[in-house]
Amino acid sequence: MELIRGLHNLRAKHRGCVATVGAFDGVHRGHQWVLKHLVERAQERNLPTTVVLFEPLPKEYIRPLEAPARIMNFREKTEALAGCGIDRVLRIHFNAAVQQMTAESFIHDVFYEGIGAKYVVLGDDFRFGNDRQGDAELMTRRGQLYGFECAATPTFEFEGDRISSTRIREVLSEGAFDEAERLLGRRFAMSGRVVYGKQLGRQLGFPTANIRLHRLRAPVNGVFSVQVDGPGFTGASAIANVGTRPTIDDSIEANLEVHLIDRNIDLYGKRIRVTFQRKVRDEMKFDGIHQLKERVLADIADTRRWFQEQEQ
Repeated sequence: MELIRGLHNLRAKHRGCVATVGAFDGVHRGHQWVLKHLVERAQERNLPTTVVLFEPLPKEYIRPLEAPARIMNFREKTEALAGCGIDRVLRIHFNAAVQQMTAESFIHDVFYEGIGAKYVVLGDDFRFGNDRQGDAELMTRRGQLYGFECAATPTFEFEGDRISSTRIREVLSEGAFDEAERLLGRRFAMSGRVVYGKQLGRQLGFPTANIRLHRLRAPVNGVFSVQVDGPGFTGASAIANVGTRPTIDDSIEANLEVHLIDRNIDLYGKRIRVTFQRKVRDEMKFDGIHQLKERVLADIADTRRWFQEQEQ
């Protein structure tokens, strides 16, 4: 899959495609249904598929402290889109200029002049442009002028439930990972490169791998039983903490820390994938390092027993 970083990097070869635009946070079953429709229309026309994304997400730019937690960071999202058969992703940097674009200008500059869309797929509730004035009806009218078709797709329901990123964030915040899997179509996971932390876990006897989340907020918070995949290994039992480490530094930026249970693998600098299995407890602030160590050791023992029970 080709990633096009900004309108200024569009070339003549990128014109002529079947396209859509949206946040696609989670690339859940509803998104997958839209993308399947996109791929089918592209195959009928012998054209590539293009997904237009904003980075940061508009809500993150306009009201960062009120923006919803991301189910996926940008890299995870593009990997999922590639897995759905998408050929190109056009990443538009969302800034003040883009925020002020009218819906008509956005259609002209992106879909007509930019990628030369021949067919556009939009969710029937998707809004775009300044003050969210654009919708599928406007895209259809402008498409008649610019020479492309527009199809509005209804909200997708799966087994009687309306699937949305908002709903998935709710079940993830509750630690309901089986329900999240049903809505996402896969187990919830977060991935990233392991970076150096404060080495506190190693000093306390349980070394942790620290991963930058690359998102303003995480959709989960607390301590979890997880499985880790990395270079040369899969399905390693582990315990993870997602939160702001209130006992250590009381920061506001969420961190992901993972301790592999009964395994000693050097993970620094490597990309790993952390798949969430169950919630152990909420994040807590302890009265000092000694109390923190006792609780973490208890959490590790609890998670070890739980994985052993799953194998029986």
